[in-house]
Amino acid sequence: MKASRLLHLLLILQTRQRLTTTELAARLEVSRRTVLRDVEALSTAGVPVYAERGRNGGIVLLPSARLSASHLEPPELEALSVAGLDSALRERMGLTAAWESAERKIAARQAAAPESPSPLRLADLVLVDSTAWFAAPEAAVEVADLASTLRHRRRLRILYRRSAESQASTRVVDPYGIVAKSGRWYLVADDQGDSRLLALERLSAFEQLDAPAVLQPGETLRTRWAVLKKRTEERDRVSVTIRLPERGLDLARRILGTRIHHVSDAEKGSCVVVVRYPDIESVRQLLQFGDHIEVLAPEAARARISQLARDLADRHSTPVS
Repeated sequence: MKASRLLHLLLILQTRQRLTTTELAARLEVSRRTVLRDVEALSTAGVPVYAERGRNGGIVLLPSARLSASHLEPPELEALSVAGLDSALRERMGLTAAWESAERKIAARQAAAPESPSPLRLADLVLVDSTAWFAAPEAAVEVADLASTLRHRRRLRILYRRSAESQASTRVVDPYGIVAKSGRWYLVADDQGDSRLLALERLSAFEQLDAPAVLQPGETLRTRWAVLKKRTEERDRVSVTIRLPERGLDLARRILGTRIHHVSDAEKGSCVVVVRYPDIESVRQLLQFGDHIEVLAPEAARARISQLARDLADRHSTPVS
């Protein structure tokens, strides 16, 4: 613990070169006395760091010092290898500490490098938030535990509830890995030889078996995910044509996403949009647009929306008893 704190102290100083003991104590979450003891220990070991007294004093690292902060530990390298995860997803994976440690080393390295023409880092301008809008489905199992188990490339016995079922059932799968997609976690695995996407919020338990996972030759998590993603996006066979105000097009793109197949040019303030669904029943999604939308075709979709609207009107026509 102390060795890690000393390294952290050096990395902070390499970035700022001079800080007060109060600032360092707050950054390190220790007392000012502990900071002074750590500085004394580093100085005794030959590190060019010392404490200055007085009103403008503080802890100082000599400008000529060049610490080797480029070395990243294996956990830090692993955290950086999944840089697409945002802070919430990293927390679920148990990677927060390793990520922050790697960030400190990178920041110290950047501070030691010649000053760039631009004062802003890309990290100050780009933020990645993978959480889905208006929803935050939680995985029923610990994602970090599952990821750790998958390292052994063993078969899993899982308790899983399919979307059309009310009860979970037990099955044995051969896992490739896990995928974070739009704030949701999925287990990619072969179930009796057929590749599946298993949503973690419906996976209530898992157990590692002794038998090694039997994966398809030449296939990896990325190749299996590509196939499953394409299969999921291409199964939408029903095209529904709708009309909505031009001003509502941005909202429609956010809600409907890749289901939008075509958008016509605006005419008299309205656009005609073609949306693809796996079946007619899926037009329920369009109810959230309220009276800002009109279903034009096919007739089966118009009829279903009309029926759903009547059901809603009937349900809300009398006071709740």
